[in-house]
Amino acid sequence: MSAPLEVTGSADEAGPDDGAPTTAGKGIEGRSLGRIAWTRLRRDKVAMAGGIVVALLVLLAVLAKPIESLFGLHPNAFHQNLIDPVLLKPTGSFGGMSLAHPLGVEPQFGRDLLSRVIEGSWVSLAVAFGATILSNVIGIVLGVAAGYYGGWVDSVVSRLMDIFLAFPLLLFAIALSASLQNGAFGLTGLPLEISVLIFVIGFFNWPYMGRIVRGQTLSLKQREFVEAARSLGARGPYILFKELLPNLVAPIIVYSTLLIPTNILFESALSFLGVGIEPPQASWGGMLSEAVPFYSADPEFMLVPGLAIFVTVLAFNLLGDGIRDALDPRAN
Repeated sequence: MSAPLEVTGSADEAGPDDGAPTTAGKGIEGRSLGRIAWTRLRRDKVAMAGGIVVALLVLLAVLAKPIESLFGLHPNAFHQNLIDPVLLKPTGSFGGMSLAHPLGVEPQFGRDLLSRVIEGSWVSLAVAFGATILSNVIGIVLGVAAGYYGGWVDSVVSRLMDIFLAFPLLLFAIALSASLQNGAFGLTGLPLEISVLIFVIGFFNWPYMGRIVRGQTLSLKQREFVEAARSLGARGPYILFKELLPNLVAPIIVYSTLLIPTNILFESALSFLGVGIEPPQASWGGMLSEAVPFYSADPEFMLVPGLAIFVTVLAFNLLGDGIRDALDPRAN
Protein backbone atom coordinates (compact mmCIF):
# COMPACT_ATOMS: atom_id res chain seq x y z
CA MET A 1 0.00 0.00 0.00
CA SER A 2 1.46 3.26 -1.01
CA ALA A 3 1.79 6.17 1.38
CA PRO A 4 -0.54 9.18 0.88
CA LEU A 5 0.88 12.13 -0.94
CA GLU A 6 2.01 14.92 1.29
CA VAL A 7 0.92 18.39 0.24
CA THR A 8 3.45 21.01 1.18
CA GLY A 9 2.71 24.71 1.36
CA SER A 10 -0.60 26.43 1.61
CA ALA A 11 -3.23 27.38 -0.93
CA ASP A 12 -1.89 30.91 -0.87
CA GLU A 13 1.57 29.68 -1.86
CA ALA A 14 0.67 27.47 -4.80
CA GLY A 15 -2.24 27.03 -7.16
CA PRO A 16 -3.28 27.37 -10.77
CA ASP A 17 -3.48 31.15 -10.45
CA ASP A 18 -0.09 31.49 -8.81
CA GLY A 19 1.70 34.57 -10.15
CA ALA A 20 -1.39 35.92 -11.97
CA PRO A 21 -2.96 39.21 -10.91
CA THR A 22 -6.09 38.71 -8.89
CA THR A 23 -9.38 40.27 -10.00
CA ALA A 24 -11.40 39.17 -6.98
CA GLY A 25 -13.87 41.81 -5.96
CA LYS A 26 -13.38 43.85 -9.13
CA GLY A 27 -15.95 43.96 -11.92
CA ILE A 28 -15.08 44.18 -15.56
CA GLU A 29 -15.53 47.75 -16.66
CA GLY A 30 -17.47 48.11 -19.90
CA ARG A 31 -17.15 50.90 -22.41
CA SER A 32 -20.08 52.80 -23.83
CA LEU A 33 -20.45 53.45 -27.54
CA GLY A 34 -19.70 57.12 -26.94
CA ARG A 35 -16.46 56.27 -25.16
CA ILE A 36 -15.41 53.90 -27.94
CA ALA A 37 -16.15 56.57 -30.55
CA TRP A 38 -14.18 59.17 -28.59
CA THR A 39 -11.21 56.80 -28.36
CA ARG A 40 -11.27 56.27 -32.12
CA LEU A 41 -11.62 59.99 -32.75
CA ARG A 42 -8.61 60.80 -30.55
CA ARG A 43 -6.46 58.46 -32.62
CA ASP A 44 -7.31 60.43 -35.78
CA LYS A 45 -4.82 63.30 -35.54
CA VAL A 46 -6.14 65.03 -38.66
CA ALA A 47 -9.71 65.04 -37.36
CA MET A 48 -8.54 66.28 -33.94
CA ALA A 49 -6.63 69.11 -35.62
CA GLY A 50 -9.80 70.03 -37.52
CA GLY A 51 -11.78 69.90 -34.29
CA ILE A 52 -9.34 72.22 -32.55
CA VAL A 53 -9.58 74.72 -35.42
CA VAL A 54 -13.39 74.51 -35.35
CA ALA A 55 -13.41 75.10 -31.58
CA LEU A 56 -11.13 78.13 -31.96
CA LEU A 57 -13.28 79.53 -34.77
CA VAL A 58 -16.47 79.12 -32.74
CA LEU A 59 -14.78 80.72 -29.74
CA LEU A 60 -13.59 83.58 -31.94
CA ALA A 61 -17.10 84.11 -33.32
CA VAL A 62 -18.72 84.06 -29.86
CA LEU A 63 -16.15 86.44 -28.39
CA ALA A 64 -15.82 88.67 -31.48
CA LYS A 65 -17.34 91.76 -29.86
CA PRO A 66 -15.40 91.44 -26.56
CA ILE A 67 -12.16 90.88 -28.50
CA GLU A 68 -12.77 94.00 -30.58
CA SER A 69 -13.45 96.04 -27.44
CA LEU A 70 -10.47 94.59 -25.57
CA PHE A 71 -7.93 95.30 -28.32
CA GLY A 72 -9.55 98.47 -29.62
CA LEU A 73 -10.42 97.03 -33.03
CA HIS A 74 -12.85 98.99 -35.18
CA PRO A 75 -14.04 97.09 -38.28
CA ASN A 76 -15.56 100.18 -39.93
CA ALA A 77 -12.91 102.74 -39.00
CA PHE A 78 -11.37 104.46 -42.04
CA HIS A 79 -7.60 105.01 -42.31
CA GLN A 80 -7.27 107.08 -45.45
CA ASN A 81 -3.77 108.13 -44.44
CA LEU A 82 -2.65 104.54 -45.13
CA ILE A 83 -3.91 104.59 -48.75
CA ASP A 84 -1.96 105.88 -51.72
CA PRO A 85 -4.39 108.33 -53.41
CA VAL A 86 -2.82 107.79 -56.83
CA LEU A 87 -2.45 104.01 -56.95
CA LEU A 88 -5.46 103.32 -54.64
CA LYS A 89 -3.52 100.71 -52.70
CA PRO A 90 -2.13 100.56 -49.16
CA THR A 91 1.18 102.26 -48.61
CA GLY A 92 4.08 100.03 -47.68
CA SER A 93 4.57 96.37 -48.55
CA PHE A 94 2.31 93.32 -48.21
CA GLY A 95 -0.96 95.26 -48.22
CA GLY A 96 0.06 97.71 -45.51
CA MET A 97 0.96 95.14 -42.86
CA SER A 98 2.22 96.59 -39.58
CA LEU A 99 2.01 96.00 -35.85
CA ALA A 100 -1.16 98.07 -35.75
CA HIS A 101 -2.61 96.19 -38.74
CA PRO A 102 -1.17 92.63 -38.79
CA LEU A 103 -3.17 91.55 -41.86
CA GLY A 104 -2.99 94.88 -43.66
CA VAL A 105 -5.78 97.26 -44.64
CA GLU A 106 -8.31 97.58 -47.45
CA PRO A 107 -7.14 99.43 -50.56
CA GLN A 108 -10.25 101.61 -50.79
CA PHE A 109 -11.06 102.88 -47.29
CA GLY A 110 -8.11 101.61 -45.28
CA ARG A 111 -10.22 99.51 -42.92
CA ASP A 112 -8.30 96.97 -40.85
CA LEU A 113 -8.58 93.49 -42.36
CA LEU A 114 -8.00 91.62 -39.10
CA SER A 115 -10.89 93.35 -37.33
CA ARG A 116 -13.17 92.79 -40.34
CA VAL A 117 -12.31 89.09 -40.53
CA ILE A 118 -13.09 88.74 -36.82
CA GLU A 119 -16.33 90.69 -37.27
CA GLY A 120 -17.30 88.56 -40.27
CA SER A 121 -16.66 85.29 -38.42
CA TRP A 122 -19.70 85.55 -36.16
CA VAL A 123 -21.94 86.57 -39.07
CA SER A 124 -20.92 83.64 -41.28
CA LEU A 125 -21.02 81.07 -38.48
CA ALA A 126 -24.34 82.39 -37.12
CA VAL A 127 -25.97 81.98 -40.54
CA ALA A 128 -24.38 78.55 -41.05
CA PHE A 129 -25.36 77.16 -37.64
CA GLY A 130 -28.84 78.69 -37.76
CA ALA A 131 -29.55 77.30 -41.23
CA THR A 132 -28.20 73.88 -40.23
CA ILE A 133 -30.43 73.73 -37.15
CA LEU A 134 -33.51 74.74 -39.17
CA SER A 135 -32.87 72.23 -41.95
CA ASN A 136 -32.11 69.49 -39.40
CA VAL A 137 -35.32 70.02 -37.47
CA ILE A 138 -37.49 69.92 -40.58
CA GLY A 139 -35.57 67.08 -42.21
CA ILE A 140 -35.44 64.89 -39.10
CA VAL A 141 -39.15 65.23 -38.27
CA LEU A 142 -40.36 64.62 -41.83
CA GLY A 143 -37.74 61.95 -42.56
CA VAL A 144 -38.54 59.89 -39.45
CA ALA A 145 -42.29 60.18 -40.06
CA ALA A 146 -41.93 59.14 -43.72
CA GLY A 147 -39.68 56.19 -42.95
CA TYR A 148 -41.69 54.85 -40.01
CA TYR A 149 -45.28 55.31 -41.14
CA GLY A 150 -44.74 54.66 -44.83
CA GLY A 151 -47.79 54.57 -47.10
CA TRP A 152 -49.25 57.91 -48.13
CA VAL A 153 -47.13 59.77 -45.58
CA ASP A 154 -43.96 58.47 -47.20
CA SER A 155 -45.30 59.25 -50.68
CA VAL A 156 -46.18 62.85 -49.81
CA VAL A 157 -42.90 63.57 -48.02
CA SER A 158 -40.83 61.90 -50.75
CA ARG A 159 -42.52 63.90 -53.52
CA LEU A 160 -42.04 67.05 -51.45
CA MET A 161 -38.33 66.26 -51.21
CA ASP A 162 -38.14 65.82 -54.97
CA ILE A 163 -39.79 69.20 -55.53
CA PHE A 164 -37.40 71.00 -53.18
CA LEU A 165 -34.36 69.25 -54.66
CA ALA A 166 -35.42 70.27 -58.17
CA PHE A 167 -36.03 73.87 -57.12
CA PRO A 168 -33.51 76.47 -58.40
CA LEU A 169 -32.33 77.36 -54.90
CA LEU A 170 -29.73 79.96 -55.82
CA LEU A 171 -32.10 81.92 -58.06
CA PHE A 172 -34.87 81.83 -55.46
CA ALA A 173 -32.47 82.85 -52.69
CA ILE A 174 -31.30 85.83 -54.75
CA ALA A 175 -34.87 86.92 -55.52
CA LEU A 176 -36.17 86.46 -51.97
CA SER A 177 -33.16 88.10 -50.30
CA ALA A 178 -33.33 91.08 -52.64
CA SER A 179 -37.08 91.57 -52.14
CA LEU A 180 -36.91 91.47 -48.33
CA GLN A 181 -33.93 93.78 -47.81
CA ASN A 182 -36.09 96.84 -47.07
CA GLY A 183 -37.88 95.26 -44.13
CA ALA A 184 -40.14 92.34 -43.20
CA PHE A 185 -41.62 90.66 -40.11
CA GLY A 186 -40.85 93.77 -38.06
CA LEU A 187 -37.11 93.40 -38.67
CA THR A 188 -34.72 95.69 -40.48
CA GLY A 189 -31.00 95.91 -41.09
CA LEU A 190 -28.61 93.16 -40.00
CA PRO A 191 -31.16 91.06 -38.00
CA LEU A 192 -33.40 90.91 -41.07
CA GLU A 193 -30.52 89.96 -43.38
CA ILE A 194 -29.35 87.16 -41.08
CA SER A 195 -32.91 85.88 -40.57
CA VAL A 196 -33.62 85.82 -44.31
CA LEU A 197 -30.39 83.94 -45.03
CA ILE A 198 -31.10 81.39 -42.29
CA PHE A 199 -34.64 80.86 -43.61
CA VAL A 200 -33.67 80.58 -47.27
CA ILE A 201 -30.68 78.30 -46.74
CA GLY A 202 -32.22 76.16 -44.00
CA PHE A 203 -35.76 75.81 -45.37
CA PHE A 204 -34.67 74.73 -48.85
CA ASN A 205 -31.86 72.40 -47.71
CA TRP A 206 -33.88 70.14 -45.41
CA PRO A 207 -34.44 67.37 -48.05
CA TYR A 208 -30.77 66.38 -47.83
CA MET A 209 -31.10 65.56 -44.14
CA GLY A 210 -34.61 64.20 -44.68
CA ARG A 211 -33.46 61.60 -47.20
CA ILE A 212 -30.68 60.34 -44.94
CA VAL A 213 -32.98 60.08 -41.92
CA ARG A 214 -35.73 58.41 -43.96
CA GLY A 215 -33.34 55.76 -45.28
CA GLN A 216 -31.95 55.02 -41.83
CA THR A 217 -35.46 54.84 -40.37
CA LEU A 218 -36.57 52.33 -43.00
CA SER A 219 -33.71 50.09 -41.88
CA LEU A 220 -34.11 50.59 -38.13
CA LYS A 221 -37.87 50.04 -37.94
CA GLN A 222 -37.34 46.37 -38.89
CA ARG A 223 -34.94 45.79 -35.99
CA GLU A 224 -35.77 43.64 -33.00
CA PHE A 225 -35.81 46.45 -30.42
CA VAL A 226 -38.56 48.24 -32.36
CA GLU A 227 -40.60 45.03 -32.61
CA ALA A 228 -40.10 44.46 -28.88
CA ALA A 229 -41.31 47.98 -28.05
CA ARG A 230 -44.33 47.52 -30.33
CA SER A 231 -45.16 44.16 -28.74
CA LEU A 232 -45.16 45.80 -25.31
CA GLY A 233 -47.83 48.25 -26.46
CA ALA A 234 -45.65 51.25 -27.40
CA ARG A 235 -47.30 53.64 -29.81
CA GLY A 236 -45.88 55.52 -32.77
CA PRO A 237 -44.73 58.74 -31.03
CA TYR A 238 -42.96 56.77 -28.28
CA ILE A 239 -41.15 54.57 -30.81
CA LEU A 240 -40.20 57.57 -32.91
CA PHE A 241 -38.70 59.68 -30.12
CA LYS A 242 -37.53 56.99 -27.66
CA GLU A 243 -36.40 54.14 -29.89
CA LEU A 244 -35.58 55.46 -33.38
CA LEU A 245 -34.21 58.99 -32.82
CA PRO A 246 -31.51 57.94 -30.31
CA ASN A 247 -30.20 55.48 -32.91
CA LEU A 248 -30.14 58.22 -35.55
CA VAL A 249 -27.83 60.53 -33.58
CA ALA A 250 -24.64 59.28 -35.27
CA PRO A 251 -25.65 59.95 -38.92
CA ILE A 252 -27.28 63.25 -37.92
CA ILE A 253 -24.09 64.50 -36.22
CA VAL A 254 -21.91 63.38 -39.11
CA TYR A 255 -24.04 65.00 -41.79
CA SER A 256 -24.45 68.19 -39.74
CA THR A 257 -20.69 68.69 -39.56
CA LEU A 258 -20.58 68.36 -43.36
CA LEU A 259 -23.62 70.61 -43.88
CA ILE A 260 -22.24 73.56 -41.89
CA PRO A 261 -19.36 74.31 -44.32
CA THR A 262 -21.80 74.02 -47.24
CA ASN A 263 -23.97 76.67 -45.61
CA ILE A 264 -20.93 78.88 -45.00
CA LEU A 265 -20.11 78.71 -48.70
CA PHE A 266 -23.73 79.44 -49.63
CA GLU A 267 -23.84 82.52 -47.38
CA SER A 268 -20.53 83.68 -48.80
CA ALA A 269 -21.87 83.24 -52.35
CA LEU A 270 -25.00 85.28 -51.62
CA SER A 271 -22.98 88.03 -49.93
CA PHE A 272 -20.55 87.95 -52.85
CA LEU A 273 -23.48 88.50 -55.23
CA GLY A 274 -24.72 91.44 -53.15
CA VAL A 275 -27.95 89.90 -51.80
CA GLY A 276 -26.65 88.61 -48.48
CA ILE A 277 -25.10 90.73 -45.74
CA GLU A 278 -25.08 94.37 -46.82
CA PRO A 279 -22.03 96.62 -46.25
CA PRO A 280 -20.66 98.18 -44.16
CA GLN A 281 -21.30 95.07 -42.02
CA ALA A 282 -18.36 92.73 -42.51
CA SER A 283 -18.87 89.21 -43.84
CA TRP A 284 -16.38 86.93 -45.54
CA GLY A 285 -18.37 86.74 -48.76
CA GLY A 286 -18.91 90.49 -48.81
CA MET A 287 -15.18 91.09 -48.32
CA LEU A 288 -14.46 88.87 -51.32
CA SER A 289 -16.95 90.84 -53.39
CA GLU A 290 -15.34 94.13 -52.39
CA ALA A 291 -11.88 92.77 -53.20
CA VAL A 292 -12.64 91.91 -56.85
CA PRO A 293 -11.95 95.40 -58.33
CA PHE A 294 -8.67 95.65 -56.43
CA TYR A 295 -7.31 92.16 -57.08
CA SER A 296 -4.52 93.26 -59.43
CA ALA A 297 -3.46 96.18 -57.22
CA ASP A 298 -3.75 94.46 -53.84
CA PRO A 299 -4.24 90.64 -54.07
CA GLU A 300 -3.94 90.29 -50.29
CA PHE A 301 -7.36 91.95 -49.91
CA MET A 302 -8.94 88.88 -51.55
CA LEU A 303 -6.51 86.40 -50.03
CA VAL A 304 -7.38 87.12 -46.38
CA PRO A 305 -11.16 86.42 -46.46
CA GLY A 306 -10.60 83.63 -49.00
CA LEU A 307 -8.22 81.87 -46.61
CA ALA A 308 -10.68 82.37 -43.73
CA ILE A 309 -13.41 80.59 -45.70
CA PHE A 310 -10.98 77.90 -46.91
CA VAL A 311 -9.64 77.09 -43.42
CA THR A 312 -13.13 77.03 -41.89
CA VAL A 313 -14.63 74.75 -44.52
CA LEU A 314 -11.59 72.44 -44.48
CA ALA A 315 -11.64 72.16 -40.67
CA PHE A 316 -15.34 71.26 -40.59
CA ASN A 317 -14.89 68.69 -43.35
CA LEU A 318 -11.93 67.05 -41.61
CA LEU A 319 -13.84 66.91 -38.34
CA GLY A 320 -16.90 65.48 -40.07
CA ASP A 321 -14.86 62.75 -41.76
CA GLY A 322 -13.24 61.86 -38.44
CA ILE A 323 -16.57 61.67 -36.62
CA ARG A 324 -17.99 59.50 -39.40
CA ASP A 325 -15.09 57.04 -39.06
CA ALA A 326 -15.28 57.09 -35.26
CA LEU A 327 -19.00 56.29 -35.21
CA ASP A 328 -18.72 53.56 -37.83
CA PRO A 329 -19.25 50.22 -36.02
CA ARG A 330 -17.31 48.40 -38.75
CA ALA A 331 -14.16 50.46 -38.10
CA ASN A 332 -11.21 48.69 -36.56
